[in-house]
Amino acid sequence: MPADRFQLRLSRELDRLADQNRIRRRRQVESVSSTVCLVDGRTCVDFSSNDYLALAHHSEVLRAAGEVTAHQVGARSSPLVGGRSVWHEQLEQALAEFEQAPAALLFPSGYAANSGTLSSLVTSRDAVFCDRENHASIVDGCRLAAGRMFVYRHDQPDRLRDAVARRRTQYEQLFIVTDSVFSMDGTLAPLDELCDLAERFGAVLVVDEAHGTGVFGRTGHGVCEHLQVTQRVAVRVATLSKAIGVHGGFVAGSTALCDWLWNTARSQFFSTALPPASCAAALVSLRILQRDAARRDRLEANCRFARERLAAEELPSISGSSGPIVPVILGSEEAAVRVSRQLLDAGFFVPAIRPPSVAPGTSRLRMSLCCDHTDQQIAAVIEAIRDAVREFRHHSAVT
Repeated sequence: MPADRFQLRLSRELDRLADQNRIRRRRQVESVSSTVCLVDGRTCVDFSSNDYLALAHHSEVLRAAGEVTAHQVGARSSPLVGGRSVWHEQLEQALAEFEQAPAALLFPSGYAANSGTLSSLVTSRDAVFCDRENHASIVDGCRLAAGRMFVYRHDQPDRLRDAVARRRTQYEQLFIVTDSVFSMDGTLAPLDELCDLAERFGAVLVVDEAHGTGVFGRTGHGVCEHLQVTQRVAVRVATLSKAIGVHGGFVAGSTALCDWLWNTARSQFFSTALPPASCAAALVSLRILQRDAARRDRLEANCRFARERLAAEELPSISGSSGPIVPVILGSEEAAVRVSRQLLDAGFFVPAIRPPSVAPGTSRLRMSLCCDHTDQQIAAVIEAIRDAVREFRHHSAVT
């Protein structure tokens, strides 16, 4: 029967993933605090979270969400139909002010913001240049778009310049799209160089500040602020689900840009709007982020300490990595999975990252730091990583 053949195909494909050590099992993770979680009931120090500024558990944020939830849970419809509440309007206004932009537009997630924005802006007459290290949401947005997609490497700026120069007369509009912080490496995109290139050849630069917002820059506006290019970036995408600690995505830019996306971005107007409580909570998080610079200072100190300890233990990381994403490169998928499992047994939740999230041969542990982590917690997890890596290498050598 056709249904039996379909189930058999699924079973064969799952067996193939298992043979490649790429089966992901479902975990139950309960966040207890900004630095502690329960993983399948086991208490662990949490190094998996993107809650960089520890705002997801902040009492003011929880109170704001609770007060609105007591009145209404879901938004009930898409923003265009009837789901845009006073909380959505206030949050969009606050985000526009925060981003120093004329306007901002909310999306149901950061993924939806990237995929919807790119597929809306890039037409069949256009071309889009996508960094090979970009997040899947950017890649999928480029693939969904009607234009021609080219992949570039930010560490080969001359090749990108030549490619853009060759194609600027072949297409009506060129787009260059990049993460500001590459999520698996923790390295920063050369936004100043990309701005120069975009301005030279009339391209539109699209920057996703998912891991930059709240973390980088003098006032936490992101890598655009850090590199002093904020007003040179035409389209800025970001998320509310990382340093802001809530949920959702947004785009900031000109009024015309946000009006266009409001009318054409399918992931925005064919999705139910964010819950009003999420918007109320994000509003409070944004205020805390702006008034409490000490959180960024503590986070920066933790990032510096972690990298110093990694270097002291001679554990391989990524050259040029900065910020709260701290990778430990182990190479093989087996090594990453086994070391991560051993860390869990020791009371540390440090996820293993492997293909397709990263290139084959670059599997790793990915530590995500929070401003509330203590020096003792950071030192302890790095010692545990050192011991687990040594044990794995010894076992591999013996067998």
